[in-house]
Amino acid sequence: MKCPFCNEDDNRVIDSRPAEDNTMVRRRRLCEFCGKRFTTYEKLETIPMMVIKKDQSRVPYDRSKIEVGIIRSCHKRPISPDVIREMVDEIENSIFSIEEREISSQKIGELVIDKLKQVDQVAYVRFASVYREFKDVNTFVEEIGKLLTGNGNSNSEPHENNGAV
Repeated sequence: MKCPFCNEDDNRVIDSRPAEDNTMVRRRRLCEFCGKRFTTYEKLETIPMMVIKKDQSRVPYDRSKIEVGIIRSCHKRPISPDVIREMVDEIENSIFSIEEREISSQKIGELVIDKLKQVDQVAYVRFASVYREFKDVNTFVEEIGKLLTGNGNSNSEPHENNGAV
C-alpha cells in the first residue's frame, strides 16, 4: 500500500474496524517514511457465478430461479417452505463448492432433479417434465417406470450421486 502523501510503500496498520454493514474493513495506516496517517477501505472482490444456458449465452447466477422452479414443482404437495429453502441451500452449496466461476444450466437442473427425487417423487416428475421437455405421455410413463423399478438414474447418462447434494 503506497502512502498517498509521499508515495512510499512502507506503512503499518494502526487500527482496523468493520465499515458499512460489515461489508468492508476500514484500516487506519501510518506511513513509516513521512509519518502521516491515512485511511484505506478494503472490500472483498467477488466475481459473480455465471450460468451457461443451452444457447451458450451466459447470465449471472440467480438463486430465485431455482426457488421458483422448485416451488412450482412442489405446488399442492406436502412440502414445507423450510424444506424447500433447505433444498435450495443444499443445491446452492453444491454449485458454489465446484470452485469454478461458470456452471451449465444443465448441471443446475440435474442437481435440482436429484434433490427433488429424494424429497418428493411427484415434484420430481413435474420438474423433470418441464426441464427435460417431455414430448409425450410415453416419456412420462418411462420416467415413472424408472421410479417404480428403483432405477437410480433419472436420465440416459450415468452420473454419480456421491451425497454432494
